[in-house]
Amino acid sequence: MKLKDVKFWFLIITVIGITIFLFLKNKTFQDTYVKVNEYTKIENIAKESCLECHQNTKGYSNYHNPELIGCISCHLGNPNTLDKESSHKGMVLIPGNLSDAKVTCGVCHPNELTKIENSLMTTNSGIVAVDKYIFGEADSPNGQYHIQLIENSASDKHLRDLCANCHLGAQKTAFGPITQLSRGGGCNACHLNYSEEAIEDLSKYISSEKEVLPLNHPATNIFVKNEHCFGCHSRSSRISTNYEGFQETLLDESDVLNDKAYKVIEDKRVYKFIEEDVHHTKGMLCIDCHSSHEVMGDGKLYTHEEQAVKVQCSDCHFKEKPNTISYDSLDAESLLVFLHRDYKHYDKEVITVEKSGHPLVNTFIDSVGNAILIGKKDGKLHPLNPQPEICSRDNAHKNVSCAACHSSWTTRCIGCHNEYDKNEPRAFDLLDRKYGKGQWKEFVAEFSSSLPAMGVRENSEGKHIEPAVPGMILTIDKGSYAGKELGEDVSFHRLYAPNSPHTTTSNVRDCKSCHSNPEALGYGKGALVYKIREGKGVWEFTPEYALNENDNLPEDAWIPFLKEVEEGIVNSTRTDFRPFTLEEQRQLLLVGACLHCHKEDSKVMKESLLSGIRPLLKKLDKSCTLP
Repeated sequence: MKLKDVKFWFLIITVIGITIFLFLKNKTFQDTYVKVNEYTKIENIAKESCLECHQNTKGYSNYHNPELIGCISCHLGNPNTLDKESSHKGMVLIPGNLSDAKVTCGVCHPNELTKIENSLMTTNSGIVAVDKYIFGEADSPNGQYHIQLIENSASDKHLRDLCANCHLGAQKTAFGPITQLSRGGGCNACHLNYSEEAIEDLSKYISSEKEVLPLNHPATNIFVKNEHCFGCHSRSSRISTNYEGFQETLLDESDVLNDKAYKVIEDKRVYKFIEEDVHHTKGMLCIDCHSSHEVMGDGKLYTHEEQAVKVQCSDCHFKEKPNTISYDSLDAESLLVFLHRDYKHYDKEVITVEKSGHPLVNTFIDSVGNAILIGKKDGKLHPLNPQPEICSRDNAHKNVSCAACHSSWTTRCIGCHNEYDKNEPRAFDLLDRKYGKGQWKEFVAEFSSSLPAMGVRENSEGKHIEPAVPGMILTIDKGSYAGKELGEDVSFHRLYAPNSPHTTTSNVRDCKSCHSNPEALGYGKGALVYKIREGKGVWEFTPEYALNENDNLPEDAWIPFLKEVEEGIVNSTRTDFRPFTLEEQRQLLLVGACLHCHKEDSKVMKESLLSGIRPLLKKLDKSCTLP
């Protein structure tokens, strides 16, 4: 056989092989999908009477089109009559709320519903647990709770008045898209998308007193935008606003008219621009990192968010090589996302999360070994750079979290006072959604921002340094709820909380910003100075804030300057998260003293990253003066 004939037959065989390969890939998806999930067979779609009135509607997502699943699979009702009143009987106008999800969304998506019902976004367990702990109604902040099961204790009423708005069980009762003011809505909270045409049609429908029926239906799909996260996650630790680079202030809208350094969000809170997260600058969405497995949860009950969140920076910015999985091994949920996103990297390895093993299907390893992330907003390819050498070879900071060094700022809230106004005539219960009399009120002294403080997470997984914020330096007038006079029974709490700032930058905070920064060490803002007098070194701290009369510490402090925290003092919202001990403070300040003379890029300081500071103390220069 001639060479050109060999080439011809080789080409034919290759084409046939690729065709068979792609067929088997698709078959593998279908087989896996069917085995893992059970679906309700939807029959008689063509006989539904709904479209007799709602003709020529459009805007549906590909997988929720009435041609495939009908109308009643989502909206229920009676599809066997043309009578308006009869056909609408039992109809769910806004399907997807958790109150109806078992007979709407959950019929086709039972696994996802189970996970959502157990997720922290539904239970709010950690919020309830910490609040009850601080009010003295629980011995630990680690209890398991559900926000919809709370009653009317002082803490419960506090949650009802100030906190219970943000949970997936809250009902979406009005037509319209998800906005900054949206809270809850079950499946709608993430999966409801209105096109501009659908918004316009809705406006015409309402203004016509529901006579002009909309032609454009909102879509229910997996294209989750940051706006879906914003309503709830712009509160508390303010992750959504931090990610965009904005810090909350106490200013009014009238204070910042035409000032581009500020923005006013829909609930009229005023924000000042500081610096946005590097991932936000690249157009990445929240769900580029927090995938369906993480957002909806894994079906297990958790108390605190750090237990539920599995993805880590090092999953994408790995040290040597990433953890990966092949397309053939993807679970059914991941395969669905892969299909809906119309991804093409069937033949490439996908990155998996180290802690849970769940895949990030918008990533792949290319033919030359580079890791790539596909942006879910625009399909843009983002190279995933491995850890820089300074991180991967640094032995001295192995237990320091990425966020501790790479967060450019975080929020600070101090001077918070809570008291109950028994005479408030228009008190609104956020849980029951009704008005009553009497309400807890919160008064905040100051919002600000800074580099995060540092705290120690110590548990069975080891000991890690993580960012912390003065989240709960506050007073609670418990007596006001019990009918006593204001100020008669007030408790004071100085609590810092672990924090994920979501203000990541490629640059890192310098060495001094940890080792000789009073805020980082927990002393609060002020001047921390290393002085050498008569051959002796000493650290001196002058706080910026006055001392709080309740414990004689600076208003924003976490711990006293170079003193042990008294035994029994509760100073954290977690039992496995604490400030630095006296010995740890001394170790940090020892390095800070060295940095007083040695630049951080000097030979000796670089050497300390590999061996630690202790071996270098054995060969001190005579000119060195340590504290």
